[in-house]
Order: sequence, then C-alpha cells, then structure tokens
Amino acid sequence: VQLQASGGGLVQAGGSLRLSCAASGSILSINDMGWYRQTPGKERELVATVARVGTTNYADSVKGRFAISRENAKKTLTLQMNSLRPEDTAVYYCYADIVSSHTLTQSDTWGQGTLVTVSS
Repeated sequence: VQLQASGGGLVQAGGSLRLSCAASGSILSINDMGWYRQTPGKERELVATVARVGTTNYADSVKGRFAISRENAKKTLTLQMNSLRPEDTAVYYCYADIVSSHTLTQSDTWGQGTLVTVSS
C-alpha cells in the first residue's frame, strides 16, 4: 500500500496550486484522508482532513483559502490551494488511514511529500 503525491511547485503570492494524492496497493477501505505540512525545524502540522463520508476539517490558517476533496472510487485525494501566502511554503504530505485487503489491518500511511514554495 502506498500514497503518491504530486502537484507541488513554485507560485507567487496570491496564486493557486492543486495537490493530488493517489492510493494504490491491496486496499480494502480508506477511512480518514488528509494533508499535513512541515517546514524545517518545525513539527508536521495538520492542513486539512476529510472523512470517508465527506466531513472536512481545516486548520484555521487555511480556512476559506484551501479546499480538500476525495473520490472514494478512485482512491484519490485533492487539495485546492488558493490565495497562497509565503507562510504556506512547506513540504506537503498526504495521509490516509488504510485497511489492507491482504492483512485486514489498519495502518497510517504517508505519501512522500511534495514541496510548495510561495514567493512574495
């Protein structure tokens, strides 16, 4: 089971980026999915999460600017980021709570991280 993230890059302040994450492997079900971010010397912090039924949760710093969504049938996760600010610069990680169809066990699975750089 793995998560593959994509979509990071360099953008000017006020611009937009769209991050994507795809889950693959022996997957029975996916519960919560989300995006986290980390900058050097700081703890990884929550950006947004979305439950299987679609309930969302956002960090206060991104409310009204970012939108998280998922497509359960495709096992994909998306983060639309608008009105980006320099302080949004970070490595973004996708996360999923996955139950393996092979082992029938749950695991917290992380993607490899994608760098988002917002210039002022």
